[in-house]
Amino acid sequence: MGVDSIWVWDHFYPLYGDPDAAHFEGWSLLSAMACDTTSAQVGALVTCNSYRNPELLADMARTVDHLSEGRAVLGIGAGWFERDYREFGYEFGTGPSRLRDLEASLPRIRSRMAKLNPPPVGPMPILIGGGGEKVTLRLVAEHADMWNGFGPPVDYAHKNEVLDRWCAKVGRDPGAIERTASFGGEVNDEVIDGFLRAGAQHLIYGLGHPFNLEPVQRLLEASVGS
Repeated sequence: MGVDSIWVWDHFYPLYGDPDAAHFEGWSLLSAMACDTTSAQVGALVTCNSYRNPELLADMARTVDHLSEGRAVLGIGAGWFERDYREFGYEFGTGPSRLRDLEASLPRIRSRMAKLNPPPVGPMPILIGGGGEKVTLRLVAEHADMWNGFGPPVDYAHKNEVLDRWCAKVGRDPGAIERTASFGGEVNDEVIDGFLRAGAQHLIYGLGHPFNLEPVQRLLEASVGS
């Protein structure tokens, strides 16, 4: 279809519909996607920091990057879905504790990535997902190459401005961070234009199962037209 990126989520159970429906692990799927595709970026939107040692995650992402010939994105966030934690034996903690863990992991991921032999073959951008204005967006300004936020566009615009302010505070060029926005529902010119006016550069449409690709086709047609 010509999409720019293809993503999975990092959960162990469905978030919607039947909570016990068929489901597979995300990073294993990314390995297959990396081999079965040729052009699109591939990544998890987003990896839960709690589920893997940060050095291991860096190595996994580097490996998928080689499988994709340089198209991998390391998407990461603090985590939130309690059932995943409970059923797979991870400590859920609190929102602040998970954010502290994420902050501690990001430098370790960068450090390990620099030591891996062979290194990534592509740029291996780090994407951080979330909209927390006090911590998450600060971490984006300090560590990320990409940021993913959510709609509606008016909310996305506000978070985008907060991120710009954090960039100014930490001395980061806001133009160095690619802005992605994920959304679902109807795809039309009003929605697309709203996100673009709000500062989004890369739109990611969330597919439910069974997959209906018609909204993706409409999004592609609109992007060509613009």
